[in-house]
Formats: sequence, structure tokens, C-alpha cells
Amino acid sequence: MTAKKITWRRWLWPLKSRKVQVALATVVVAYAAQAGLALSEETIVTVLGVGVALILGIAHEDAGRARGER
Repeated sequence: MTAKKITWRRWLWPLKSRKVQVALATVVVAYAAQAGLALSEETIVTVLGVGVALILGIAHEDAGRARGER
């Protein structure tokens, strides 16, 4: 492999995580609303709430997997 491919993989490996993907999507919506995209306050709160719930659910699932539970 070339050094360029290794460098990209090193920087992009966190994107494989479901928690990181959800967090990025949540942050994008928050910044879009801050930048002036016409989103209602209810929509923003819903997206942020669902994002937080998903991250916590995934973390809980990962913790159970680490202890050998399913």
C-alpha cells in the first residue's frame, strides 16, 4: 500500500463506528439550523434527542457485548 492510502485510512477509521456516524449526522443538523436552514425548533430537538438516544443505545449494546451478554 502507498503511504497516501495509509494516511487516509488512519484519518477515516473512526467513521466505521455507528456512534460517530450518528454524532456527525446530529451535529450536521444542529449546524444547519444555526446557519439559517429553515427548521422548526421541534424538528431540531427531535433530531438531537434521537441522536443522543441512538448513541446511548449503541453504547449500552457494546457494553453488553464486551461482557459476553447478548
